[in-house]
Amino acid sequence: MNSTYAERIAALGEVLGTLPGGLVAFSGGVDSTALLWAAVVALGRERVVAVTADSPSYPRAELKEASELAQRFAVRHVVLQTSELEREGYRQNANDRCYFCKTELFESVASLVRAAGLPDWPVLYGAIAEDADDHRPGHRAASEHGVRAPLAEVGLRKDEVRRYSREQGLPTAEKPSFACLSSRVPYGTVIDAGLLYKLECAEGYLRDRGFRQFRVRHHGMMCRIEVDGVEIDRAAGPERVGIVQAMRELGYVYVSLDLQGFRTGSMNEGTVPGSRLSPSGTGLAPTGERGTPSHES
Repeated sequence: MNSTYAERIAALGEVLGTLPGGLVAFSGGVDSTALLWAAVVALGRERVVAVTADSPSYPRAELKEASELAQRFAVRHVVLQTSELEREGYRQNANDRCYFCKTELFESVASLVRAAGLPDWPVLYGAIAEDADDHRPGHRAASEHGVRAPLAEVGLRKDEVRRYSREQGLPTAEKPSFACLSSRVPYGTVIDAGLLYKLECAEGYLRDRGFRQFRVRHHGMMCRIEVDGVEIDRAAGPERVGIVQAMRELGYVYVSLDLQGFRTGSMNEGTVPGSRLSPSGTGLAPTGERGTPSHES
């Protein structure tokens, strides 16, 4: 028999309550924030550490928000410098890129535990139930390193995580979905720090102009901008000239607006299960994207 939302929330508390403590992989997104707070409720602040992976794929604005949230929750917050760009499998950007990112994260956390004297508690991350329906190679890395996903274990889906966040008064309840900057790059296109910074600046412009949900997808000389459907008219109308100027100043020759609007995982559309590249062999998935985050979705 299917469980109810209330039963799944109760089960989450029970799962977390059985742990000696938790090292929560924390990006400041909807899912990892809900997980961090649930761990605080179940275990107490003194038995929870928030660990944030910092690298060129993680925007400064997101790091600032994560730090502020950890401070608000009064939990110990460790910002861990990760080096996924030094991993060839990550730089080459096949469709299993997230596996190398999560491997770097989980191995770095293990090294941190040994070097900094952190408690040898289980590592927890914010995967949710429907992540199993998408292309998420990071889950394989989590399994290999014994990392737990309590939200997914009890069957919580995104709408329920948001509901729980609203009920708990968490400021991330309505936060737009976020994924690492590398998810803006087509599979097969090599990733480097310069490209990631370019994308951070491009999306920073849209954020500063008040757009709420957006992505800037990189396609060589062209950027493909996704905004929420209700904001397409604004992007194509009063904001168009400014957007074009900003993107061209960043080096894009062509600036396009995706009429399908924002959608998570659009670079996964058209990829072939089991293949490390898109079906065209060019690294350009036919319709376009990660979903999180690698820090989170």
